[in-house]
Amino acid sequence: MNGTDTPLLVIDTSYGSTVGLPGREPCIETDSRSHVERLQVNIAKVMDQAGLHAEDLRTVVVGLGPAPFTGLRAGIVTAKALAFATGARLLGQDILEPQARYAYSRFKQRDQDHTRLLVLAVNDARRRQLYYRLFDDFVDVEAPARPLTEMSIDYPAAICERIAAIAEERESLDHGPVTLVISGHGAGRYADQWERLDKQSDIRVVLDEGSFLENGTLGTGLMAACACRRAQQGLVDPVEPLYLRRPDVSVPNPLKHVAVRS
Repeated sequence: MNGTDTPLLVIDTSYGSTVGLPGREPCIETDSRSHVERLQVNIAKVMDQAGLHAEDLRTVVVGLGPAPFTGLRAGIVTAKALAFATGARLLGQDILEPQARYAYSRFKQRDQDHTRLLVLAVNDARRRQLYYRLFDDFVDVEAPARPLTEMSIDYPAAICERIAAIAEERESLDHGPVTLVISGHGAGRYADQWERLDKQSDIRVVLDEGSFLENGTLGTGLMAACACRRAQQGLVDPVEPLYLRRPDVSVPNPLKHVAVRS
C-alpha cells in the first residue's frame, strides 16, 4: 500500500484546510477564519471533480495535528462522520512526519557538503510557541521515521537549547558537521532565534517556511503515503486531536461547607 490507492480522501485542518484525492489537485483554504465553513463544500467539490460518490471511498486519511484545537477538531469530526457513514477505513496521521520527509527530500539534494541532515518539523501553536519534533536522516524513504524527540510544544528559545544539546551529541558520534532544516508554518516567524542557534553552535541552520500540504498533489500524496505506510507497519494511531497544550480551563475547587447555627 503506497498511499495512491483509489479512492482515498485526505482531510487536514491543522492549518487552514486541505481536502484532496492523491494524484488530483486538492482544495486548499489558508484563511483560518472560513476554512471550517468551506470544508464540506470542498469535500463535495473534489469528489465531484473525480466523478466519485461518498460511498465509493475506501480510506479516509485525516490530519491529527499537532495544531490549535478548534480548527483541528473540525477536520477530525468530519473525517470520522464520513468514515462512519460510508464504511471507509479511517487513518490518522500527524503532520510533522510528512513535513519532515518533505523538507528532507528537497534539502538533501542541495546539500553538497555531505553533512548530517536533521529536520525540525514545526507548526505554529500561537502564543509565541511552536509544536515541534526533531527527525534524523531519512536514508530509506520506506523505512519508519526516526524521531530524536517526542512531539512537544515550547517556546523557540527553549527548543533551540534542546536542539543544540542533541546536535552536539550527534556531531560527536558521527564525527561530522550538522545541518538543521527548520520546516513548517511558523518557522520564519522566529528567525532571530534560529540565527542565534546558528551563530552560537556548530549547526548550520536552514529555514523552510510553509506547509508541505500547500504543494498541491505532492502534499496530499505524501500525507496519504505516510498514513498508509504506518498502517502497513501496524502503527495505527488513535484518531484524536494532538493538541499537546494543557487545557485552558480547570475544574473549580469544591464549595466550602459552612456550618449554620440554629
